[in-house]
Amino acid sequence: MSLPSASPAQAAPGPSFTNPVVNVPNSADPTLVFHGGFYYYVATTWSSDVVMRRSTTVAGLRNAPEQVVFRTAGTAMWAPHLEMIGDRWYLYYSVEQSGGPRRTHALESAGTDPLGPYTDRGIIHLMPDNGWAIDASPLRLNGALYMTYSAFSPQDGLQSLYIAPLSNPWTAGAHGTRISAPTLAWERQDGAVNEGSFALQRNGRTFLTYSASHCNGPHYKLGMLEYSGGDPLATASWAKSPQPIFQRNDAAGVFGPGHHSFFTSPDGSETWIAYHANSSASQGCGTTRTTRVQKISWNADGTPNLGTPVSTSTVLQGPSGEAGAAPAPVALRNRHSGLCLDDYDWATTPGAEVRQWTCNGAAVQNWTLTPTENGYYRIRNGHSGLCLDNKDFATAPGSVVQQWTCNGATVQQWRPVPVGEGYSTLVNRHSGLCLDNYNWGTAPGAEVRQWTCNNNNAQRWSIT
Repeated sequence: MSLPSASPAQAAPGPSFTNPVVNVPNSADPTLVFHGGFYYYVATTWSSDVVMRRSTTVAGLRNAPEQVVFRTAGTAMWAPHLEMIGDRWYLYYSVEQSGGPRRTHALESAGTDPLGPYTDRGIIHLMPDNGWAIDASPLRLNGALYMTYSAFSPQDGLQSLYIAPLSNPWTAGAHGTRISAPTLAWERQDGAVNEGSFALQRNGRTFLTYSASHCNGPHYKLGMLEYSGGDPLATASWAKSPQPIFQRNDAAGVFGPGHHSFFTSPDGSETWIAYHANSSASQGCGTTRTTRVQKISWNADGTPNLGTPVSTSTVLQGPSGEAGAAPAPVALRNRHSGLCLDDYDWATTPGAEVRQWTCNGAAVQNWTLTPTENGYYRIRNGHSGLCLDNKDFATAPGSVVQQWTCNGATVQQWRPVPVGEGYSTLVNRHSGLCLDNYNWGTAPGAEVRQWTCNNNNAQRWSIT
């Protein structure tokens, strides 16, 4: 097989666009995700309804119709967050009911369609005494599920970032603990605030980005914590960046950029930020805020580089993989077993097993190889939409292979090394190990793992 070129220049960008990608009024506090060929977008609506837009391109979001996916029982719905956990989508949002404090509610989808239908799972009890808790965003860390959110500290009254353990996606296992307070000068402009947290994970590191200062002025901005190990519920386990990582750009006419989310391009090679901002320094927390997006990069030390918010006249190329012909799907057949790499049991959730099965041409055996850099490729399954992944960033022989949400990490990059006679080994960029027919299995369902590269037939794969 002739593989697509590994030069990043070969990636096909989407249609060009300018910001904002979603205009007023339902355009503050955005969450944007890509799934199954579509972007799904939710934001604050200033009504009791949760509405969603869907588009195959970022450029198409602006005119995409809004669809009501749930009618809440509250007076106004704020800051919805959409995320798949297991095999269901969850919509978390803040709402006030009967004059009570604003609290976090959870919706659960009936299946794998982000448009629903949804079942109301009720309030997540994150603070004592039915306390105020907003901007909920889940975090998966060390094999456990947590909820990060914003609440007022009973000790000093500061609006701070909290984290709570979850016993399931809609139930808190305990009340939360504070991991960040607005103590730095740049977090206290126009009002002391930490809110709108969102996790960004790459190469085994976990960053928790958040909005700081008050949205009623132009100084609303983004800060960042990094998990440094230990108990995620302990403040000492999080290190705060001393300076903001994304803030106003007066020269470009962008004020108060914040309350954001991150999403990956359709081909998994790029990370993008969606955020809201104003076009005037006098605008504040209301319906003037519009949703903008732009691509981010990574610093040499592995931290995210969000750059500077661009003007609404800047023409941006759409995310990679939106346009142009996608790489043709291939089968990966092991030389020893004669079996094909297979999405076992037709699974679609992150963590899905990869095994070998009798070659049959089914979608679960279709894989697309998309170039990244330096001869490495992402390997994505045609049925699940997930990428071949070195589980838990392992490096020891026998390490498990799984499927996971495509994220561009080195654990999802594989280098085909031709070994002759139409076969190649597949080397993981993070572990340096080869994809291996574990224990030389020959029966359908045989395991696949990683092993020290030795060029034997159990590590040879045809890519056709």
